[in-house]
Amino acid sequence: MRKALALAERGRGSTSPNPMVGALVVDPAGVIVGRGAHRVAGGPHAEVIALRDAGDRARGGTLYCTLEPCAHTGRTGPCAPLVTQAGIRRAVIAMADPNPRVDGRGLRHLHERGVETVVGVEQAAAARQNAVFLTNMRFGRPHITIKAAVSIDGCLGAPGLRTRLTGAAADRRVHRQRAEVDALGVGSETVLVDDPLLTPRGAYRQRPLTRVIFDRRLRTPPSARVLSTLETGPVIIMSSARSVAPGKAGALEAAGARVVVVADDDFGTAVRALTDAGVASLVLEGGGTLHTAALDAGVVDAVHLYITPRTLGSGGVPWIGDGRIAWESLRDRRATWFGDDLLVEGLVETHVHGDR
Repeated sequence: MRKALALAERGRGSTSPNPMVGALVVDPAGVIVGRGAHRVAGGPHAEVIALRDAGDRARGGTLYCTLEPCAHTGRTGPCAPLVTQAGIRRAVIAMADPNPRVDGRGLRHLHERGVETVVGVEQAAAARQNAVFLTNMRFGRPHITIKAAVSIDGCLGAPGLRTRLTGAAADRRVHRQRAEVDALGVGSETVLVDDPLLTPRGAYRQRPLTRVIFDRRLRTPPSARVLSTLETGPVIIMSSARSVAPGKAGALEAAGARVVVVADDDFGTAVRALTDAGVASLVLEGGGTLHTAALDAGVVDAVHLYITPRTLGSGGVPWIGDGRIAWESLRDRRATWFGDDLLVEGLVETHVHGDR
């Protein structure tokens, strides 16, 4: 199963909105005879590739798969019937599929046709790997990560000034993440102060990258640099029906943005609206006001905090208020050095218990 999970990683950054899936076929003698990974949405599933690779050697063997085989027709045909037709005797599955169109049907199909099924092997690792997909299915919204770079004294930067904190190694890691996710999000203050491009640089990305600006009052200027990068992907500006000014919206749309107006000022409502735009994963890069709104709405799934050795002092802009993140409550906490910068990351409990 660990080999199957490693195969699934080949689809990272290219399978959205589908999950990453890896599969292995082992013959009755214990030899791996088939390998497969789901590489791109709409392409063949991992089980199909592994069974093709194995051919007749699959008969009487064992299928190891990181996710329950599907039993419905989507952009491709169902996988579970192919498993039984191939003569697989035993199926070892890391995790059941929470997609309502699957949700145990694949496992039942196998069981009813005499295939011995074992579910739960390396389940925690499989769930971590497909955290985005699980969030989409369970909560009906994008998987949300808040990312920030802060000084050693907890500040984002100097007031009103673009402040560079992280070094080259951390920056490379940030751009690798940008190459994998569906969308980046920032608040209007970040646009006004930093005027970022919000593009992946130095890392290959084969899909368009959506950039989202949360801007209730439409303060984003049509001259913002991000609007000069539409070849990278669309720019969506989320506004509020109570605050939007038609003239401002028209000017931004003329500059290439898509303005989405939500009925109220609730952040949870805004991010769920992004699901209709095909956004399955969203990294909120800044700033502190946006992060606070996401945390208060209970829609944050992961926290990535880069702590740099620089000190900004009492005049620095603090990240978020006290009490919004209790580090001891985060799951799967990890700390990794990137040059002189320390990345601290963890999962928020909403990913287990649902949105607050």
